[in-house]
Amino acid sequence: MRINWSRRRLHVNRGSRDVKSDVLKAEVLFAHSNNLFSDRKQMEKMQPYPPLQTILAAAVLRDAGFDVALFDPTLKPPGPALLEAFEASLEKHQPRLVVVCEDNFNFLSKMCTVRNRELAFGMAAIANRLGIPIAAHGSDATDRSGEYLRAGFCAVVLGEPESALLDLARSHPIDEARGLIGPSTRAANADLDALPLAAWDLVDMESYRRVWTEAHGYFSLNMATSRGCPYKCNWCAKPIFGQKYHCRSAQGVAQEMQHLKTVYGPDQIWFGDDIFALSPRWTDEFAAAVADLDAVIPFRMQSRCDLMTRTTAAALKRAGCAEVWMGCESGSQKILDAMDKGIRVEQIYAARENLRLNGIRAGFFLQFGYPGEGWNEIEATVRMVRETKPDDIGISVSYPLPGTVFHRNVFRGIGPSANWSDSADLAMIFAGPYPSEFYRALADALHLEVREGRYSEAAWERVYRLERRTSRAEAVA
Repeated sequence: MRINWSRRRLHVNRGSRDVKSDVLKAEVLFAHSNNLFSDRKQMEKMQPYPPLQTILAAAVLRDAGFDVALFDPTLKPPGPALLEAFEASLEKHQPRLVVVCEDNFNFLSKMCTVRNRELAFGMAAIANRLGIPIAAHGSDATDRSGEYLRAGFCAVVLGEPESALLDLARSHPIDEARGLIGPSTRAANADLDALPLAAWDLVDMESYRRVWTEAHGYFSLNMATSRGCPYKCNWCAKPIFGQKYHCRSAQGVAQEMQHLKTVYGPDQIWFGDDIFALSPRWTDEFAAAVADLDAVIPFRMQSRCDLMTRTTAAALKRAGCAEVWMGCESGSQKILDAMDKGIRVEQIYAARENLRLNGIRAGFFLQFGYPGEGWNEIEATVRMVRETKPDDIGISVSYPLPGTVFHRNVFRGIGPSANWSDSADLAMIFAGPYPSEFYRALADALHLEVREGRYSEAAWERVYRLERRTSRAEAVA
């Protein structure tokens, strides 16, 4: 299906207004549970994005003839006021169905944090009290479907959401469509170009622009070019898109970039794909397409270091790439092999150099605490960071999520809390080699070196002290 871009640019969902009141009725109200101010790390970063999967699903239903609306909690005050705002939105729109559809292109949704779950359950309680059916879709709902159903959701949608949500919205009555709506009879959206343009007009774009501009002096928007990841890292959860990989055409992506550039004027694009630029041929076509359409916008993306060859890095530069984040994870080959990462340490060095030669910033995702990692392996990672000098790093501890080989391997050692409270938690969920306090100190010391360019003797002494304490305790035991 070819998208009529000029028509969609003017498409604004108006619902049906009750002229005697402030009610702007919508048959389906979309929401999600990611609140910026409930997450310490995200408050510090202050880089919020509209819920891409949510507004894409809304666009599919709207194209099918449904009036839709969006409750976006991202930038709203947290706490009781947030749920009060949700209830006010229900009263305003009087929907016959509410869908808490998480943004599958946002890593925060994939982390399944406790605070997001609590907000989703609070929404369900309000919808139930008002007698409105409410469904859920997302990584956490998939992993904990029984809990979501017990919390009041009438249905949990599994797999890719668009066609299942369309069927659910067409159900009469909706209450009969209960339980799990699985992907067993639903093929993945192999033709992503057949999907409509996301319903950007539902987003309060100026609120996002104001937050970005005040915090950073520029405005960034998000896109996605693909779904899924074909690689087999054994700690990576893939409850929505699975192992299959589907990609939009380079021309279609460039057209959407042109649309966003013309209508909303972002200064930057963040591509939320798990793997961007998997194919060198696609990357060349993409660079040519954005140039032909005058659609170039500086962008950031994430990929693998073994994909960042010299030719691919050059093509990304032509397309406007400013920054690449790579899942480097560790400077120890032993740990990379244990993770089934499928890369060599030397490829991290090569990727960093290829990006540097093309003037592209390099960000490393690092992961500490994986089983088998000791002080020698940690030192190898620190050495790799110091030698390659990435422009930024993101540090996590190994986080066992359901459905992964890693989770099965450490299941017996998982404590009473199986999820982080928020993305800054850095808590060891399982019985690992060092306590959470050690990894938090390590993250602080390494962040100071990379982000502020200074070696803090006090910060590293705290790391060494905690390491010695753990080593002595193990020796005594």
